[in-house]
Formats: sequence, structure tokens, C-alpha cells
Amino acid sequence: MHRVSGIDAAFLYGETADWHMHVSAVVVMDPTKASTPFTFERLIDHVAKRIHLVPQFRWRLIEVPFGLDRPVFVEDPDFTVEAHVHRVGVPAPGGPEQLGNLVGELVGIKLDRNRPLWEFWLLEGLEGGKVALLAKVHHAIIDGVSGSELATVIMDLEPDPPPPEPEPPREVEPLPDQLQLWARGVGHTFLTPVRMARFGVQTVRQAGRFLPFVQRDEPTPPVPFQAPRVSFNDHLTPNRRFAYTSVSLEQIKDVRRATGVKVNDVILAVCAGALRRYLDERDELPTSPLIAQVPVSLRSDDDKTGVGTKVGAMFASLATEIDDPLERLAAIHESTQGAKEMQKALAAEKIMGISETAPPAMINLAARTYTQAGLDRSIPPIMNLIISNVPGPPFPIYCAGAEIEALYPMGPLLYGTGLNITVFSYQDSVDFGFLTCRELVPDSWRLADAVHEALAELHAAACG
Repeated sequence: MHRVSGIDAAFLYGETADWHMHVSAVVVMDPTKASTPFTFERLIDHVAKRIHLVPQFRWRLIEVPFGLDRPVFVEDPDFTVEAHVHRVGVPAPGGPEQLGNLVGELVGIKLDRNRPLWEFWLLEGLEGGKVALLAKVHHAIIDGVSGSELATVIMDLEPDPPPPEPEPPREVEPLPDQLQLWARGVGHTFLTPVRMARFGVQTVRQAGRFLPFVQRDEPTPPVPFQAPRVSFNDHLTPNRRFAYTSVSLEQIKDVRRATGVKVNDVILAVCAGALRRYLDERDELPTSPLIAQVPVSLRSDDDKTGVGTKVGAMFASLATEIDDPLERLAAIHESTQGAKEMQKALAAEKIMGISETAPPAMINLAARTYTQAGLDRSIPPIMNLIISNVPGPPFPIYCAGAEIEALYPMGPLLYGTGLNITVFSYQDSVDFGFLTCRELVPDSWRLADAVHEALAELHAAACG
């Protein structure tokens, strides 16, 4: 039995009908060169032989009665791989738009909490005889870094690797007694005032560490609720759309070498250029910069495959009000450096999150109240969007004998934020995945196209 951490409980209990906290990825594969025919049955067998290497993929969520305490994960006694791996055909002609629309429909469906919180979809019928694999995994058992590492369990470095070690005999514990969980939850609830007092003290200490950043001469890094409102900052619906594109990793590195900034700064600048074009064409480019929440891994080097989420967040200005691409990149670099410095200073004073302080039932009530009261429309946006950059392998990888051509990740949308851009580097490409709320971003493919235009402009300015 594994008790869910505070932040993972918040991901579970903060979910509403319009807000789903699973992370996803679309893996485009070419099965035509596989030595053994790539079939749906082979995929199921491939996953079944390795699933024991990812223990949380067999864990089922057990909730504490009345939401008095954080839930627990237990090994599902009824687990079968077949219940989690599905297949569906992509509508003709099987191009990017048809794939993106289908992925959006599937990603918009909440994961079933009566079984382990993941599912795979084999998407057949793509152009050129290709197939795609859509993976959906709840954020409560995985984050970007651990997801990238755990993917190596399902994926291989060669088309026909040796078989994995056989699974040892399974020992499934009985499901926990609901009365015991309730009793523990009552005890946890009685201690809520103590935890709230501790939370208040730690918040004051954090404020003390924040003050030096406000008082210094340099610009203060962005903080929540400073973002201007644009069209994709509104009330979310459950409808999703997905668009994707890939650019040259070498061009990204060219800009990095020419300007002396970080690769992540260049990627943020490319996203900023694409967003600037998109908003300008819609006559809604704000005079103040868009603010991106940039997830930051809190995992140590020896904890790359741990369960759950170990991620913090920094807020960075995208400098979208600046017309010159190099000046914009320099401003982004300055913002990210300041944000990293602030994040490091705040992390030195460890603070328990509100999700570790309040019972899950209160988190769920707060989430429903937030949406029903329409606060995502009446208060300033926490941020404009989320941009996450996950490094991938520089060499080819395979899945059930099929070579992987591209991997397009998708992070979840948050309240009042209908756009998430997740970036994954693979071989000599950088793959951009755009997950959007269909009503708030009616043309997500325009954003994907604008990535190429933004990189071309930035590369020309930096490298001549």
C-alpha cells in the first residue's frame, strides 16, 4: 500500500469534468521495416512482458471515505493488460489533421479510476503505412522526467532486443479495510489546524526570502497573477485539440552557440515568436509580456523513475511585447535566470504545500467552487500558458520492433489556461506538442506552423 503524496492528491482531487490531470504522448512509428510484423497482438504481448518493471502501472486508487485523508495505491488484483491497451483507426486520409483531431478526442476523456490510471491507444491507418501510439498516464503516478525514463521500459535501443527478465511470482495484498482508512482519515482531519498553523509560519518565512528580489534594482521575476488576459485564458471545456510539429535540433543549437544562452531559452523564444504571430494575426497581442509557467524537475540524479510527481514551477516572461527576436531572446534569458535564482532561494526554505495541509475533500470542494463561480474569468490569469521542455535520447529507439520517428508529448491544461506546449528532443529533431482547449484555441495548427517561422526568424538574426 502506497499513500499518495500531497501534490499528487491535489492532482487527483482537483480534477473536474473540464480539467483532467493526465499527461499524454503521441509516438509516431514506422512498422514497415520491422523484422516481425507489427500487430496489435504483438503490442499487447510486448507491454505484458514488461509491465512488472513499472509497478505503479498495476496500482489501483483506493479513496479514503468522505475524502478525509489522502488516498492510497494498492496492487490491483484484477489487473489485465488487455483492459488498458486499445486500438482505433485514424479517419482517412490519415494525415496530421486527422491524427490530431482523434488524439484530441481521446485525450479529452478522463481516465477510469476503477482501474490503474493509464491506457494506451494504437492508432492505425496513418499515411505511408505508419502507426501511432497514444499513451495517457495520470500525473499522480508520473511526471515529465520520470515519464521519459519510464518510457525506456516499453521502448528499446534495438529492433529485436533480448527478452526481458521474467516476472517473479506476484504477491497481491488484500484491499485495505475501509473502516481502517476512515479511522486514519478522522485522525488526519483532527490535526488539520496544526498543519495549517505550520503552513502559515512557513509561508511567512517564504515571504521573507522573496522580499530581496522585490527590493533589488534588477527586474523582479514574474509571479502568479501578473499575466495579461488573452483568448486562451478563459473557462475550460472538456474538449481538446492536438497539433504537432518538429524542427531541427541543430538550428536550435546554432542559436544557442551564437548567443550564449541556454537551449531552454531558445525553445522559449521560439514559442514566444510563434505566440506573438498567432496573437498579432488575431489583433490581440498585449502590450505586456505573456507569462509562461515552466515546470522544473525536483528529482535527484538517482531518482529518475520514482513514482508520482516531483516537480516545481518557475514563471518566466516570454517578452512577446518585443519585436526584435534577439532582444526578445535576451529578455527571456534574463527572466529565466532570475526565475531560477528565485526558485533556488525559495526552495532553501522547504514549505509544505496546501495539498499536504488540507484534507482532499476540501481541495475537491475548492476546485468545484472555483469553476462554478467562474473565477477563471473574473480574476487575472495565474499564467498564460505552460511550456515544458523534456530532453530525449539522441539515438533511435524502437517499440515492439517498429522504429520510432517522433514523440510528441502533451502536458495537462490548468484552470483558465487553454494552451500547453510540451517539447521533446529526439535524435536530430525537437518535437513540439500543442494541447489546447478546442473552444479557446480554434486553430492550434496555426501555432504549430508559426514555430517554423519563429525559428527561421531567430536563426537568421542570430546566425546571419
